[in-house]
Amino acid sequence: MGILSWIVLGLIAGALGKLIMPGKDPGGIFITIILGIGGALIGGFIGTRMGFGEVTGAFDFRSLLIATGGAIILLVLYRLIKKKK
Repeated sequence: MGILSWIVLGLIAGALGKLIMPGKDPGGIFITIILGIGGALIGGFIGTRMGFGEVTGAFDFRSLLIATGGAIILLVLYRLIKKKK
């Protein structure tokens, strides 16, 4: 998957993660993209280990769901860390 595809997938996955878990998180669009790209990596790692599949080079629905799940995991961790400070 090319860098532009990762950014687009990350933007969509991050936006879906924020839609599913709304809240007052700082950072705007750049943090959303980073959250989505990181979510794609984490989701792909966890999904592969659990046998659900992986984030593939193709821009498909399964890859988007895995990336969104990873973005939600990152968002929960981000909120837990920010809450402690």
